[in-house]
Amino acid sequence: MGMFGNIMSKLGFGKDQDNTSATEPAQPTAGGAMDSPPPADAPPPAAPMETVDVVAKLEALARASSQKLDWQVSIVDLLKLLELDSSYGARKELAAELNCPAEKMQESAQMNLWLHKTVLQKLADNGGNIPAELLN
Repeated sequence: MGMFGNIMSKLGFGKDQDNTSATEPAQPTAGGAMDSPPPADAPPPAAPMETVDVVAKLEALARASSQKLDWQVSIVDLLKLLELDSSYGARKELAAELNCPAEKMQESAQMNLWLHKTVLQKLADNGGNIPAELLN
């Protein structure tokens, strides 16, 4: 699991849908045809993405923390709040994982700003309830 996967895991993404496909038996296809319709007793399509209230979880963690962490604007504080490695090397690894533009990777402040916005946007894209003011 990559760094972004660790962030999602710490925030509770995917907990209700872990291993559902691994426990369902594989459905054979009739005569090996790839375009045959699913059997009548096939499981229903995957449920829609469950919404995760990221802000509520992060605010609860911030209240419980002995440090004053400004996760709304700082990727370092966001990672610290989730008890993940916030070192420059770890942030650079996360930036590479999320395809940070090379020119932003050259200057840590630009990389950090890009990384914070991108992490929040990707959390929103994966069902995280992130307010628009944190995405702009």
